[in-house]
Parts: sequence; structure tokens; C-alpha cells
Amino acid sequence: MKVKIITPLFTVWERVEFPTFAKETKVEMKQEEDNDFRGWHEAQICGHQTFIPSHFVNDGRLTRDYNPTELAGEVGDILEVKEIYNAWLLATNEQGITGWIPAEAVVSIGCG
Repeated sequence: MKVKIITPLFTVWERVEFPTFAKETKVEMKQEEDNDFRGWHEAQICGHQTFIPSHFVNDGRLTRDYNPTELAGEVGDILEVKEIYNAWLLATNEQGITGWIPAEAVVSIGCG
């Protein structure tokens, strides 16, 4: 599915590109769910402070490979959505960079 950015995307974090953490990597999750995004939790992975969907973790370990990098972008940029999790999209921009964006920042422009 393709989407178009309607709100500028600037990461909350200082522009950090996280490594991809391998399945089975240990995750230290905070118990509280994020106030704005249900199903997401603040966590620490290999010393990196980030957020993660709770269903990506089982018994304190990743259930899949995971990269928490947020994608920056400008109004009008077109993205290809790869996955959707609890109001966040994992998407790739036209330069081939993949990251997470809030669903509220985009509109669908179809499958083509």
C-alpha cells in the first residue's frame, strides 16, 4: 500500500538510526503502555532506549528481528507501507530508507 505524508515527520529522538536487533535479543520493557499509542511500550534493547510493540516481545526476548528507527519525511513524500502495528506504519521512502511513522501523519493513495 502506498501513502502520502500529510504532516511533516520529524523524529522525537535526535535523528538516530538504530541497528536491527535479532530475534531472541533480550528486551527490558517498562510495564506501562504508552499513553498515546496502545500496545507500544518504552523499552531498552542492547543499551538503546526506544519503543516496541508489546507483541514483538515474549518472555523478555524479541520474537522477530526488529529495528525501531523512526522515518523522517516531508509533506507530499510517498511511502510504501510494509507493516502496520497499533497506529504505526513500517514504511520505506523513495530513497529506500525504512522506518516507523505514525499512521495519523499519512493518507492512503492506493496499491499502485
